[in-house]
Parts: sequence; structure tokens; C-alpha cells
Amino acid sequence: MGRRTFAIAGAALALALAGCGSSSSIELAPSAGATEVPLPKTPKVPADLSTKPAVNVSPSSCSTKQLVKKDLIAGTGQTALVGQTVTVNYVGVLCKTGKEFDSSWKRHQLFTTPLSTGQVIPGWVQGIPGMKVGGRRELIIPASLAYGKTGNASIPPNSPLVFVVDLISVS
Repeated sequence: MGRRTFAIAGAALALALAGCGSSSSIELAPSAGATEVPLPKTPKVPADLSTKPAVNVSPSSCSTKQLVKKDLIAGTGQTALVGQTVTVNYVGVLCKTGKEFDSSWKRHQLFTTPLSTGQVIPGWVQGIPGMKVGGRRELIIPASLAYGKTGNASIPPNSPLVFVVDLISVS
């Protein structure tokens, strides 16, 4: 009886293996260095956005309590939406003095960030959506939509800010 059980089990195993198909259905792993997912590419900066912008500050604009958006160069590409990841070049200055406090241009590195609360200041979350890739926008941001009463590093408390943002890509 033990041999008969062994013979039945062997036959069942042979049938199961035959049902799996021939060896030609086996998929080989990709060779070393091959990848199935395209690697991210560094976005190409449009010619109109290839030079650092000058940021002009008007003392009267610093007293605004509302976000002010002004397109300096109209983009023609994909439109940025809240929640998407954007890649930008930017210059940030203190509205009251015109002193530059931050710039991706100085670091020679594009800045990529999700366009959402907690990732960037509210003035960016509200000011960048609607921009099209290839566009340059000036944002005059009241302190309440920037760093508020606490300030941040080189930004004094209650400081309105001016940013010029170049939208390079959206994903």
C-alpha cells in the first residue's frame, strides 16, 4: 500500500508540473543594470527662465494683508495644482528691506517640493497653483501666510516676503 500511495503522489506531481507549462514560459530576471522603471530626468530650464530674476520691492506693496500674484512671464506648459510636486527656481527677499534671505539660484540647485501645507509656507500653497510650466511669478506674501509672529532663521517675526518663482516642472 505504501508503494501505491507513492506512485499516485508521484503521478499527481507529474501532472501538476506539466500543467504549469513548458520551460519557455519562465521569465528571466533583468540583466544587471537593466531597469523597468525610467529614471527621473532633470527638468530642462526654459530659455526665458535661464537667468536669475531681479526682485523689485515697492514699500507700498509691503503693507498688503492679502497674497498678491503677478505673472512676469506666462508659462505655456502643464498647470500646477495644489498637492502636486513642483520643481522651481526662486529668489526670496524681505519685503521691507529688499534683502535677499534665500535663493535656489545661489545654491545652483532646483528646489522640488510637494505643493501642500506643512511642506512650504501657505503663501506658496496659495500662490503657485494656476502657474504653468515655463512661467515666472512674483508673490507678495503677507506675514500671516509666511512665517508669522515667530519668523524663521534670517526672517524676522511679522515679515511680509516677496518671492519670484520660476516653475520648471510639475509631477
